[in-house]
Amino acid sequence: MTLLRAAREAAELVKLPHTVFALPFALISMLAAARGLPSWKVVSLILVAMVGARTAAMAFNRIADQQIDARNPRTATRALPAGRLPAGFAWTMVVAGAMALVGAAWLLNPLCLALTPLVLGWLLAYSYSKRFTALSHLWLGASLGIAPLGAWLAVRGSLAVPPLVLMAAVTAWVAGFDVLYSLQDEAFDRSWGLRSLPVRLGPARAIAIARLLHVGAAAGFAAFALLVSAGWGLWVGVVAAVALLVWQHSLVAPGRLERLDTAFFTANGVLSVLMFVLYLLDMIGHA
Repeated sequence: MTLLRAAREAAELVKLPHTVFALPFALISMLAAARGLPSWKVVSLILVAMVGARTAAMAFNRIADQQIDARNPRTATRALPAGRLPAGFAWTMVVAGAMALVGAAWLLNPLCLALTPLVLGWLLAYSYSKRFTALSHLWLGASLGIAPLGAWLAVRGSLAVPPLVLMAAVTAWVAGFDVLYSLQDEAFDRSWGLRSLPVRLGPARAIAIARLLHVGAAAGFAAFALLVSAGWGLWVGVVAAVALLVWQHSLVAPGRLERLDTAFFTANGVLSVLMFVLYLLDMIGHA
């Protein structure tokens, strides 16, 4: 039971269910780069790199925010501020995640390995971004947008326009829903001098920015589908994504945040997974 409890706490520490945000787009980019399914070695290494990068970034974020989380009623029950896990455990996860990312990159190709320090630096530095910029939402978005770019590089070993477009789309998508999610912490962030768009602009203007970001994300998804000459699967996924984004924004308004979790997790989790599944089915159908 102790091991199971520790495993549950570790999964919560790195918010394992939130993997559904970035991973499907990494897999979409992988399929597009390979024009099908690459070797299982490449697939496995991409998954290891994704898990490693995310584990290192999330565990470090919990360490960096431990004191802030302890003051915020919404986050005070997290494992580190509540004392259910020691900081040393989180540091172990940071090191293990970083080593997994570096090892996977080393086995993939020289370009992936050369870019790994930049990726790790960006991911870890995000944890301090709210201390000095209201654009931390875009920093987080780019942190997840790296995933499809990295997956393309893992397959091709070279840069191209399509993954850069998908990276921009994912960046805008994540930044948009992070703006919405940060609405619930507006009062706390303001009182402790933390930066966010709701703090800087107020809820109404922040929501308007989130809508613009999601318009850009939808355009980016469509541009990527066009650039890779996608079939019906990805295009249906783009249409579904637009519908889910519209639904997400219908759930949230200034002073109306009771359905924020549905808008944040359900709508966005379904969006990414559905786009990947539809694209994969289309790929399989043409194999």
